[in-house]
Amino acid sequence: HVQLVESGGGSVQAGGSLRLSCAVSGYTFGGNSMLAWFRQAPGKEREGVAALSPGFGATVYADSVKGRFTISQDRARNTMYLQMDKLKPEDTAMYYCAADLRRGGWLSGDGYNYWGQGTQVTVS
Repeated sequence: HVQLVESGGGSVQAGGSLRLSCAVSGYTFGGNSMLAWFRQAPGKEREGVAALSPGFGATVYADSVKGRFTISQDRARNTMYLQMDKLKPEDTAMYYCAADLRRGGWLSGDGYNYWGQGTQVTVS
């Protein structure tokens, strides 16, 4: 049984930082595994933010967060992180972690098999 649990969301002023965590159980980091962060703001479509290939260490970012967000992993803890710096009001959204890409691009929301419940980030 695969379970993803996000934490670390909250309210912050513009220019501030937050670090999101995604604790993963039942899914092995490595090989062809894929992990990603998505977000969805009210009235907007879900957006892929960043993705990570744990086995190869490769990452990809949406243009809107490049240079400000960093995705990383801790294999010993089976946890993925999203360090968010220089936050902007437009970063306000519910953030979700996802695992196990089955089809499509790394930031394709339709391709991931497992999802967390989300953690809210509000930037004012």
